[in-house]
Amino acid sequence: MKRVAPTGGRREFLRKSLLLSSVIAGAGVPAWAKEQAAATDGQGLYVIGPMEGYTPHIGTMVSMLNYNRDTIVRTTKSLSMSELDHLHDPNANTIGALLMHLGAVEKWYQINSFEKRNEFNAEEKKLWDAGLNLGDAGRQNIKGKELKYYIDLITEVRNRTLEEFKKRDDTWLLAVDPDFGRGEKFNTYWKWFHVCEHESNHRGQITWLKGRLPGAKPGRE
Repeated sequence: MKRVAPTGGRREFLRKSLLLSSVIAGAGVPAWAKEQAAATDGQGLYVIGPMEGYTPHIGTMVSMLNYNRDTIVRTTKSLSMSELDHLHDPNANTIGALLMHLGAVEKWYQINSFEKRNEFNAEEKKLWDAGLNLGDAGRQNIKGKELKYYIDLITEVRNRTLEEFKKRDDTWLLAVDPDFGRGEKFNTYWKWFHVCEHESNHRGQITWLKGRLPGAKPGRE
């Protein structure tokens, strides 16, 4: 599918959104709104919105994925292998397993969104199955790796997501997938929103587990 280039990038996207809002409200665009649109024209980790190289809605999704991933990297950056493998209780997941889970879920949504597949192939299953399903398989098989191993894997997966997003447009992102779900409508935007909020959810778990590692200082979570 040919990607439709955004017209005017972040500022134009916001300008049009503000203009539409003002038309609906029957009022002109207020000065503060104009300043807000101008301020978000520069790209950064704490600016959610369209990004260069992507159509507007895809760029906005990328900006959220980027922020979440940065928090994952910062939360885990000092953890040793023993801390990554620490099991809080027999029913818990280790931090290492949760990192693998993040990569596995994103990998699954890649094959579903980009390749129209719903199952890992044999090679993918060997690497990702325990991480996708966690449980006893995750507790038994995901261990003995340094942090770099997990970060490199989830970074490789994310890089493919970003490259594939560049090939697609907002029509693709907003389209409903008739074969996804059971009786409910799901569009591709929801799929990648779910990848984003799923990572945020497990960041909370990782933070909680990190605060309960042997020798950890009392936290505020």
